[in-house]
Amino acid sequence: MMLKLGYIGLTIAVCVLLIHFGFIAINKSFEASKRKSKKNQLIAGVVLWQIYLVLVGSWDFIQSYSFPPRFALMMIIPAFIFTGVFVYRNRNEVWIQHLPTKSIFYFQSFRILVESLFVASVAAGILHKEASIEGYNYDMVYAITVPIVGLIAFNGKSPNLKLVRFWNYLGLIILATVIFVFMTSVYKPDLYGANEPLLPFAAMTYPYVLVAGSLMPIAVFMHVLSIAHLNKLIGKK
Repeated sequence: MMLKLGYIGLTIAVCVLLIHFGFIAINKSFEASKRKSKKNQLIAGVVLWQIYLVLVGSWDFIQSYSFPPRFALMMIIPAFIFTGVFVYRNRNEVWIQHLPTKSIFYFQSFRILVESLFVASVAAGILHKEASIEGYNYDMVYAITVPIVGLIAFNGKSPNLKLVRFWNYLGLIILATVIFVFMTSVYKPDLYGANEPLLPFAAMTYPYVLVAGSLMPIAVFMHVLSIAHLNKLIGKK
């Protein structure tokens, strides 16, 4: 029960931070008459997606090893499509410039907690060790470097925005390797010396689906959003 509450609690905290960053940009970019509407849209979008994940995570349909992966089709791919379309369409909008540069970069350190939950999930038999830092998932290492790189990049009057942008790209690469580990553990388990898929069906139920449907996509979204934000700031120099 505590493990489940950990996933739910972390997701709520991450969503609250996401909304907070959105409110900052909205307050600085829109006139007062439009702010409430924009904020309501943001909150509604986040809440509705979480409700959707509860419903999908309670559906036996996604508990399958068939290809293509059903949980990816139902959660990961829609989230990635939204990220690409949303950021591309808004890349030149004024509000992009008003995102809190430091905060959205430091935000990625939340992945330390995600990986800590992964370690606990391995102990509980929900995940296999190859999907955690005990195996081939180095996302915790990246997350630990975020505050260190932040202190270096933002130290002084002129922040090193190119370093921050590079670290965002690196974060996306690390996330891609994590997705690779998860996918191959199901469809190519022989890479890890196994004959059967290593990801238990329990990992495809709520609240564990919050990793694939919320926590990981939000990390990707914030990376892409941060890169678009930094491109605007670097372009103005």
